[in-house]
Amino acid sequence: MTPHSGSAHNEVRARLGSPEEGADARTEPRVRRLDRAALQGVLVREVVNFGSFWRSSTFSSTVEPTIYLLAFGFGFGSLVSKVNGLDYVQFVGTGTVATAVLFSSVFPGMFSTFVKYQFQHTYDAILAAPVDTEELVTGEALWIAARAGTYGCVPMLVAMAFGLNPAWGMFVVPVIAFVSGFGWACFGITVAAVMKSIDNFSYVTSTVITPLFLVAGTFFPISNLPQWARIAANVNPLYHCVQLVRHAVFGFQTEDLWHLGFIVVFGLVMWRIAIARMERRLVD
Repeated sequence: MTPHSGSAHNEVRARLGSPEEGADARTEPRVRRLDRAALQGVLVREVVNFGSFWRSSTFSSTVEPTIYLLAFGFGFGSLVSKVNGLDYVQFVGTGTVATAVLFSSVFPGMFSTFVKYQFQHTYDAILAAPVDTEELVTGEALWIAARAGTYGCVPMLVAMAFGLNPAWGMFVVPVIAFVSGFGWACFGITVAAVMKSIDNFSYVTSTVITPLFLVAGTFFPISNLPQWARIAANVNPLYHCVQLVRHAVFGFQTEDLWHLGFIVVFGLVMWRIAIARMERRLVD
């Protein structure tokens, strides 16, 4: 066991009890699922550990979407002044929020989860305490979603510096980013649980994440796309996040209930799948 996993073991033991207590707890039926103390232990460990790498994580999760915003906003913006009645910088600035949410949730869910259980054996240490796989996955996804909800606002703040007018609906954007980020975090955890090598992540990135990223209405409206592409966009969770963010900034519409319902259902479904796949990986 590495020093890192050992320290994680000690942290969880301090929060949730000794291994002997954990063993006794597992011999008794759990009174309730998603125990508060177990979730708190997982989250506290993540917060403490985040202090050692927050600079690099924040840099990678915010700079790349901002570069997309500036490149597309001022590149295509010089050729296209208006899109759907909006200045192109405003159109891209609100859409890039979803891109930041995607990058800051799905990739940590994939890479960080894989490293923790495959190389650092951090999850073995956590599961030695009275924490089950459901609580472990839920705690990880909630923490990643909280970061995504924060990082996702950065492109919007940059767009405000270039002419995006402030609106009261912007206060809802972190909530939208959190809900969407939870689903993508669970998707990333599922991929990490299924794949046997980090090298295999490139298949998911190329065949799933990149197409969803491009057909999400971030950089251009989907209304002028072929019929099959419009259908694909409407089953794309990232598209629904883009629409919710835009409408939060420029005015909510009745169709937003559909967009919100879609990303909520996506998050719940991926949450249960992530728990099942990680249970098979860690316990079975």
